[in-house]
Amino acid sequence: MAVLMREALGETLRRTRTGQGRTLREVSADARVSLGYLSEVERGQKEASSELLAAICTALDVPVADVMTDVGAALRRVDAVAAGRPTIAANTRLVIPPPAELALA
Repeated sequence: MAVLMREALGETLRRTRTGQGRTLREVSADARVSLGYLSEVERGQKEASSELLAAICTALDVPVADVMTDVGAALRRVDAVAAGRPTIAANTRLVIPPPAELALA
């Protein structure tokens, strides 16, 4: 069961938008992207460029990094299920400490 990154990204963007109670029309206007194209991105039918993703995230007032973290977690869950491994809860965030030379004293 393979999930494409564009599908996971679209699902994350749609869940974020609907969680805010916003319409496609509102977000597309704020992001300055066509309604049809945003719809295709949310349905996983189109790849979002980094510039488009940044515009959509700005319109949704969410950091791109948070969206990509959610996408990565979704892909990890799908991979784990496919491999028969236990999954990480959806609301769990992995914290990766910086290398020792970058750590603040």
